[in-house]
Amino acid sequence: MPELPEVETVRRGLAPVMDGASIRRVEQRRPDLRFPFPDGFAARLTGRRIAGLSRRAKYLLADLDDGTVLVMHLGMSGRFLAETEEDIEAPGDFHHDTGHAEVHDHVVFHLQTVADAPARVTYNDPRRFGFMTLVPRAELSNHAHFRNLGVEPVGNALSADYLADRFAGKSAPLKAALLDQSIIAGLGNIYVCEALYRARLSPRRKASTLVTKAGQPRAALERLTEAIRMVIAEAIEAGGSSLRDYVQADGSLGYFQHRFDVYDREGEPCEKRGCRSRVRRIVQSGRSTFYCPDCQR
Repeated sequence: MPELPEVETVRRGLAPVMDGASIRRVEQRRPDLRFPFPDGFAARLTGRRIAGLSRRAKYLLADLDDGTVLVMHLGMSGRFLAETEEDIEAPGDFHHDTGHAEVHDHVVFHLQTVADAPARVTYNDPRRFGFMTLVPRAELSNHAHFRNLGVEPVGNALSADYLADRFAGKSAPLKAALLDQSIIAGLGNIYVCEALYRARLSPRRKASTLVTKAGQPRAALERLTEAIRMVIAEAIEAGGSSLRDYVQADGSLGYFQHRFDVYDREGEPCEKRGCRSRVRRIVQSGRSTFYCPDCQR
């Protein structure tokens, strides 16, 4: 599933086409994805202007000029392809091979950009685990998809003090605590494994052991907070990680997967100089965890 860096990369790729654009027409080619589309979905979008494109956790948010938010989630295999005027006029010359059949193009947005040029944004999703819905902006923070989300792993809200407050007395393993979306929103399996490796912390270690009896963050929690920030920032800079289905909005691949220290490297040597151990894989809560048993304590 695309994680926060991938979704943020998609947002940045779509923004030049979608920010300020008018929606001329919407092709809704099926009645549902993971969930049914809202009643009158295409009609409610037609003629609206996109006031801004943002992200919350793993959700893309398009604010419309009538106070409604188009909420979009990529699910497991969803992806967007943005095409400009030149691509639309000469589709045979479009130089990115998407690798996806057009039969999985479920929604097509026909736009007029802020520069008054035609553009097209296509949502393709072979597994149909993604979804789109419409929510009034005034109700967004209390909506079921958003009301229980924790802080973003970017910005100033994520701090060692914040995590100390959430981890105090928590017996869950660090891996599970970090995947809890009510604590940190948008942090997923790949980047939790990478952050724990950088912080030299075992995924099995109890979250509460990073907090003093007085409720203050230990040095290890300071390291972990910084590692989370750095991993997410570097992944966004690299355009995310392309493992199976994920590509950027222009059809190109992310390349953070080439920087993995532990994720998906079971049996390979640890990257730390002087360490003779090999990366191990365990299963926690049904998900693969990759770590170095010697470096991470």
